Parts: sequence; structure tokens; C-alpha cells
Amino acid sequence: MERCGAAAGGDVRMCQTVFPAHANHRGELSAGQLLKWMDATACLAAEKHAGVSCVTASMDDIQFEEAARVGQVITIKAKVNRAFKTSMEIELESVQLLSTEDHLEHTLATERRRIRLGYEQVFQNLMQESNKEDTFKEEDAVSTDLTHVQSIELVQPPHANHHGNTFGGQIMAWMETVASISASRLCRSYPILKSVNMFKFWGPSVVGDRLVFNAIVNNTFQNSVEVGVRVEAYNCEEWIKDQARHINSAFLIFNAVNDKGELLIFPGVKPTTKDSVRRYHGAIARRRIRLARKCMLSAKEDKPSDPWETSNQAYVSYSNVATLTHLAAKRGWEITSMLEHIKIWTHEEGDVLSLKVEMQVKIPSHVAFSLLSDFTRRQQWDKHFLTCEVLQAVNEDEKIYYVTSPPMTGHKPRDFVILVSQRQPCKPSEPYVVAVKSVTLTSKPPSPEYCRSEILCAGFQIYSDSDSSCTVCYFNQMTSGVMPYLAANLTGSSNSIEDTALECIKFLKQKGSKC
Repeated sequence: MERCGAAAGGDVRMCQTVFPAHANHRGELSAGQLLKWMDATACLAAEKHAGVSCVTASMDDIQFEEAARVGQVITIKAKVNRAFKTSMEIELESVQLLSTEDHLEHTLATERRRIRLGYEQVFQNLMQESNKEDTFKEEDAVSTDLTHVQSIELVQPPHANHHGNTFGGQIMAWMETVASISASRLCRSYPILKSVNMFKFWGPSVVGDRLVFNAIVNNTFQNSVEVGVRVEAYNCEEWIKDQARHINSAFLIFNAVNDKGELLIFPGVKPTTKDSVRRYHGAIARRRIRLARKCMLSAKEDKPSDPWETSNQAYVSYSNVATLTHLAAKRGWEITSMLEHIKIWTHEEGDVLSLKVEMQVKIPSHVAFSLLSDFTRRQQWDKHFLTCEVLQAVNEDEKIYYVTSPPMTGHKPRDFVILVSQRQPCKPSEPYVVAVKSVTLTSKPPSPEYCRSEILCAGFQIYSDSDSSCTVCYFNQMTSGVMPYLAANLTGSSNSIEDTALECIKFLKQKGSKC
């Protein structure tokens, strides 16, 4: 273990050599062993920040992209992204913020926390949809009951920390072992752990506890299988009375390969009880959430408009706020125009051009946020908004609008379906955020009367300067849909951006004075 330097007060780095004892029969590092090292490193980073003993409460989805082999050295870096009241988020890659990247992760930690807190509601909605589908069609499907595996472990001192609490990583390693045995009953091969759905620790276990692991296949999806694992703890008295404490549950996704490294196909499974039917449909719902998350995290610029569906709403919202946050933090912004109380900046990166308009406004930041986040008011100051209506009020922080813009010479009028995500700051030094991006809504398909256009990334960041003044920054990453309205300004033949900014300031002052 080594420190990352005196300045990096919240960072911890662990280096481990992969020995044969850490590997499976293929000579690859066991996923369970890696989970143990990850948990230990994260715990040390948390304790270094908090100054008290910490335990793992949960882990977000984990993806295993590449296997390490015997003889290789693993370096695990952990740092505190953000501390909340009774918890903190640890990033396992490499809370004192030292760089632009650190500040970004600190800001986006709040967004990831929103996803964690909203996960259950999204899952329940998808479960209702999955329950309506007709499944279990395969005649040669294997009963899930045949994949049930139970294992018991006694927690001994080497498995626990200095307070006697079982290491979370040790529990994860045991879970991976029993889950892989369950999955192997379908593939007759050694399964490879590819990802883990949110670990959640419901309670502690201590030295002397008996931990009972129950694993069973929930569902298969061609080349992958989901195994659910439930962990229950017993002390001596509870063991005699059969009074279990549920301390952990998780869902592990495995692949299997043959000797040539080719993916094997898992047979279909059929649930035979009411509980196995619930788990069968739950696996379908979780897979949809996983795929939606992957789609969002790997989104390409040539496909800017994301579908707004039950399975991906949390990730589309996260992407909306994250994209604006990253755009605002980019280096290399150049001032192209300055007026009193207004600055216009541009940023070029390859073929991508972005715009930033900075406005000084003498109203409180929270008032500016309230006025600018309501897009039905936008046409009062922005001539590029002809009409604006709310299509969906998803919740207090997310709304979907349908916007039309006036036609340019020789072109049809344009229309947009946009998601507007608004966020209030957690600390005074952070901005209010109003993020905007296009989404696809099945209930609002393109119309022949309009040219359906896209917004990749746009929105506002509003910083408080004093109790009665603020700085409003508007951002827009140019697309073909918005370029016609701004091209003349950027070439110097029009002052539409400055005029719109002046109208925005005027609007904020007039409406703000009445608040």
C-alpha cells in the first residue's frame, strides 16, 4: 500500500501481484479476489477521509472488462468523490478536490446518488411491464430449481476488520464462488463473472457468525446468465432457533467460454414457483436497465437523441446533467465578443463548435433559476422559441417540452422534443443547473410540417455572486438544428446572440423584481 502524495489527502492506492492462489483454472484473476481488494481499498479511502471506521453500504453496478493473469500487477486507486450526511461515494480508479476532473466527479456524484435512490421505482415499473409479457415458451427449458446451490461459511478473525465486522469484500468473494457454481450447472463449464448489479448490505455480520449463501439462476439471455444470491447471518443463539438475519443480496451476471474462447449459449430456464416467476421477470427488468445504462454511457455524437423510456429515464437525466457539466468545464474557451454585462465565448474541439454566453444579472440566483428553468416562459425573451408546451411533467426536476422555432428563409420551421433537467446546488459555491437535450418520444413523432431537429447539449449554469446578483452562463453545443439561427452572428453579420442575451437580462430583471 502506498500514499499518492501528501496533497492527495483522500486518495489511496493498493498494488497487488496476482499469484496462482488468486487465480482460477484458466490462470486469470478471480473476480472474487478482485472484489476483496477493491472493497479494502475503498474502505481505507473512506476511513482516511472520515477519520472513523467505515463499512461498505453498497456498490454500484460493476463491469469486468478484461481479465488479469498470474504474474501481472494490479493497481487499484480509490478516492472520495463526495461525502453526504451519513455516507460517501468512493471512486475506484486511480475529499480533497485537486483538479478539474476531481471537481467534475464531485459534482456528478450527486447525480449518481439520484440514480441509486430512484433505482427501485424504475425497477418496479419495469417489473409491471415484464409481468404482462408471455414468456416460458421453450419446451426444453431447464427448471431453475436445479440450479439452486447453498453454502455455509464461518466468519473467523482473518475474515474481519479490527472491529470484528466481516469484510464486505470477503462476503462478495464468497458470493461469487457460490454463484459461479450455480451458473455452471447450466453450461458445464467454468463461468466468468462479467458484471454485478448493485450490492446492498442490509446489516453487519461479525466474527463467529455463520453465513448461509443461497444462489439460484433467475434467467438466461443467450450468452449470459443472471444468478441471484441471498446471504443470511446467524449467531449461535439464532443458529439454534433458525432466526436468520438478511445481510446482503446481489445479482451476478456470468458468461461462459469454450477452449477456443468462444461464448457458449446457455439453455433457457423455466420458473416453477411463484417466487421463481418473480425472479425470472426481475432479471428481465434488471437487464433492460443494464442495457439502457450501457447505451447512455457509450452514446455517440451521431446519435444524439435518446429514447425516453421507463428503463433509461434515470440514465438519460444523468447524461443530460453530466454532458452540460463536462461542456462547461472544458478548457480553451475563447472570448469572441464583449458588451456591458455580457461576454460571448466559443470553444472548438475538432469539428465541434460550442457557444457560451455569460450574463451578469442583478437578481438573486434562486430567482433566476426559477425563471429560466420554466421553458414555457422562454418565448417571452427568446425569439427563437415560437411555441413551447409541456408534454410530460416527469417530476419536480424533469420535464419534457415540445418547442417550435420560426422558419429561416428557404427552410421549414423547426421543432424539438427536449428534456429539461433542473438541479439545485448542494453547496453555496456550486451553480444551479438547467440542462437541455433532445429525446425521442413515441407519442410525439416528427411531423411533415416541421423539420425535426436535435439539441446535443445546452442549458444554464447560474452562480450566486451576492444576495442580490448572479452570473448566468448559457451553453450550446452546435448542431445542424440550431446552427442556422446562430451562424450569422458568429460570422459578424448579425447580433442575434447579444440581442437575445439583452432580452434575457431584461426579462430576468422585470420578473425578478416582482418575486
